[in-house]
Amino acid sequence: MDWFSWSAVWAAFVFTLDMVIRITAVMFVPPGRRPTSAMAWLLLIFFLPVPGVLFFLLIGNPRLPKKRRDMQSAVNEVLRESNEHLELGTLLPNPPDWFRQIVHMNRQLGALPLSGDNGARIISDYDESLAEMAAAIRGSKHYVQVEFYILKADAATDEFFRAMEDAAARGVRVHVLMDHWANLSKPLHRQTKERLDRMGADWHFLLPLQPLKGKFQRPDLRNHRKLLVVDGEVAFIGSQNLTHASYNVPKNIKRGLTWVDLMVRVEGPVVRSIEAVFLTDYYSEVGSIPEGVDLQDHKPGADDFDCQVVPSGPGFESENNLHLFLSLLYAAKERAILVSPYFVPDEALLRAVATACNRGVQVDLFVSETSDQAMVYHAQRSYYEDLLRMGVNIWLYKSPYILHTKSLSIDDETAVIGSSNMDMRSFGLNFEVSLLVRGRAFVEQLREVEEEYRRNSRQLTLEEWLKQPIRSRVLDNVARLTSALQ
Repeated sequence: MDWFSWSAVWAAFVFTLDMVIRITAVMFVPPGRRPTSAMAWLLLIFFLPVPGVLFFLLIGNPRLPKKRRDMQSAVNEVLRESNEHLELGTLLPNPPDWFRQIVHMNRQLGALPLSGDNGARIISDYDESLAEMAAAIRGSKHYVQVEFYILKADAATDEFFRAMEDAAARGVRVHVLMDHWANLSKPLHRQTKERLDRMGADWHFLLPLQPLKGKFQRPDLRNHRKLLVVDGEVAFIGSQNLTHASYNVPKNIKRGLTWVDLMVRVEGPVVRSIEAVFLTDYYSEVGSIPEGVDLQDHKPGADDFDCQVVPSGPGFESENNLHLFLSLLYAAKERAILVSPYFVPDEALLRAVATACNRGVQVDLFVSETSDQAMVYHAQRSYYEDLLRMGVNIWLYKSPYILHTKSLSIDDETAVIGSSNMDMRSFGLNFEVSLLVRGRAFVEQLREVEEEYRRNSRQLTLEEWLKQPIRSRVLDNVARLTSALQ
């Protein structure tokens, strides 16, 4: 065959392959995905067929491997069966109908039961929360359960690690879980592992990417939870990782970036629910649970808050955290305050915010003026004009601080605090845990923190935003498209 003939054959092959890829993509990409995600994948594959398909094969499946799904299903079933033992404490009287319905919805989706007689105290100072967690570990008698997305032995966490070392030395069982990839990609990884080994801690990676050991799943799935349980009597839950406020990353230090976070110290029956989340993650990685744990044993807390723990992630059939946020926004009557470092809403969340504004609810959104993640930062910015036109008050927490708190409060007695951002990643790809609290005094605590955030923020106006240069808008919109690739 001459050169022209070979060119014709090659052109026919490329055309056929291109059509096969496009038709196959239309058949297999949309099912089971939200429309924005399906459209983003289809656009990528249509514009870049071969790279798009390879990228889709790598991260296009948000589900866990079948073995992990079966294990997670078994764990969820155990939680459902043990729910009756966790329904403890006396609940506050006269809950609104919508609150009862939200609690019921959470239960149906896999959350733990609502429990009463709980104490819950917000700690909004980064170093203070590390000190209080270390103090709780120093008071441990039986076991310590530590689970953090990022866990590092550094100057800021030294006292925490010393407390674990002292606890292990006196015979207390120290169990530690941390996300594999998040820690592998951050400084001090080797030093942290060595210190855990020296103290004799029982530690494991969450979602390990170790294909040679038969451990592999979609590489960008993360266990993003942050919690600590001591003796089943006291627990901490929130947004703060166990690391220095700069994350020890040189570029963060150079820019002066400092993380602002929030943790909640809880006591009472809800501690057992938080512990149940730790045990499910431990079982998923180890195949057993630590000895000496009794979820039925509990002590009442110092206050009278009703609390429900809502785990979420790829191991559940539904996006539990998103359903919770949506339900609260639709229930709000006077005001809703959202705090999220990464606010990249899907259509449902955006519509819920718009509906709240149209009902006359005052909606405030706190985000950071700067960010450590460029693509997420620009994707978030792409929603600012829409939000401002809805009537949302956008508050930009001043640089060089990264406002990392994740919370939602409505009206005067209901709030959610946890590890979940209000973005598509946290809804679909991350394992998260949220704490739903009903109690006027607790919301008053959170209001004080929100006012502190307001004092350290500046309000973004529509007039200011419309002055953004075209190049910034283009970058924001491109990032918005890529954020939907799930």
